[in-house]
Amino acid sequence: MKHSESYTDGFFAVSGQHGFLPVQDPLPVLPEKYADLQKVLDAMPVVLPDGQPGLLHTEGAILQAVDRLGDHFDAVQAETEIAVQQALFRSYGFLTSAYLLEPSFQQFRKDGTYGKARRHLPAHIARPFCEVSDRLGVFPWLDYHYAYSLGNYRRINPRGELDWENLTMCNRFSGQADEVGFIMLHVDINRFSAPLVGSILGTLDAASKGNIPWHPFLEANLNAMKKVNARRKEMWKASRWQHYNDFRVFIMGVKGNHEIFGDGVFYEGVWDEPKAFRGQTGAQDDIIPMQDIFTGLVRHYPENDLTRYLLDLRLYRPLCVRQFLDDLSETMAGLHPKGLPGWLKDQKDADSLGFLLGILEEIYHFRNGHWQFVQKYIMSNTRYSQATGGTPITSWIPNQLSAVLNQMAEVIDFSEQVGPCRLESTQLLTERNRNLLDTKKKLLEGQLALLHRGDFTPDSVYALNQEFGYADTE
Repeated sequence: MKHSESYTDGFFAVSGQHGFLPVQDPLPVLPEKYADLQKVLDAMPVVLPDGQPGLLHTEGAILQAVDRLGDHFDAVQAETEIAVQQALFRSYGFLTSAYLLEPSFQQFRKDGTYGKARRHLPAHIARPFCEVSDRLGVFPWLDYHYAYSLGNYRRINPRGELDWENLTMCNRFSGQADEVGFIMLHVDINRFSAPLVGSILGTLDAASKGNIPWHPFLEANLNAMKKVNARRKEMWKASRWQHYNDFRVFIMGVKGNHEIFGDGVFYEGVWDEPKAFRGQTGAQDDIIPMQDIFTGLVRHYPENDLTRYLLDLRLYRPLCVRQFLDDLSETMAGLHPKGLPGWLKDQKDADSLGFLLGILEEIYHFRNGHWQFVQKYIMSNTRYSQATGGTPITSWIPNQLSAVLNQMAEVIDFSEQVGPCRLESTQLLTERNRNLLDTKKKLLEGQLALLHRGDFTPDSVYALNQEFGYADTE
């Protein structure tokens, strides 16, 4: 791995200090020269802070507001500060999604179906949006890092922690508490990305030097993942699943959502042909992909379209994050043909294998918990078959759950070859996961059997977690 200073663009700096969070809090509003754009963004949410209806509440109101906006292309082209570029990308990303998807939202309010979106983005929006996108090296669509989540928070108490209850959004769609809680919880979870990144870099440093014990770094990784999962479970409190559709349609992407966008969006004044980019989704977060690479779980990704969707989503990240994950992949592949598990087996380190198994268990809990979110927040609210990122709702997370279970089975097998652990904690981790692996497999098999029947209900899929002892709210 390169030195951590290599993985920065000035806004993000992937390291043991910052993890995947910005190096400093995002600008809450745009500079004064963009006052007309900021005014529209402030007036845009369905419900404004004072309870009054905003632009997105009234059918077609966003059209008139956008028509009156000035063309800031020259000003955007002249910007050199990364913080301003990020705030501009966030602003134009929100405005683009609101402008194009407002008809879909209005149709959903009428009959519960996602209506057709607008497909032509006016040049005075498209040109500055594409300009700042090029500067950042990302696609011109609302994303997870610079726009909707990690670059969209403001602390209520400036000296307080990045706890979702101390955070609010700079820009919003619904303007209501469920949207704020939903996406600010993602920022909250990333508080623990710093110790995760640090533990991985520490493990690799210890492995390269050979005279430093590495299992303390694996234990630190496990402890950080436990905190990630504890915070993730707060989603049930932060954002009520019954209200997800208050804002969900606005984070839909073009790619994979033909029913909404047809063959794409025309960026007037930029391209002559329509373009299709994926939407904002938690699958663009970096924690689990990093953990998959580090633990060797990626070796068990099945070769199918679902895995290709997942890898495609990794292109929707800042360049510095993509480089970090690429270098981590190369480093882990060079460590051992079977990745970290194979290397630890060769070292005959039963305790480190135990901690690794605990990390995989937390990855399982994260993915199975996310799968339960999908069952309640999406499947129970709509019959629309595509996720916001344009992937199939009912199959892509189970695709990855099966990979987790296969990797856990391999590590259990390696542990048995190495022999008993010296630490009581790792021995208990190993024994528990050996005993529960079959239960996890039967839970997934039962859910897939329901899905394949075609006449399933989301509640029946969700209820199996209770039956097998994996209800996420408990």
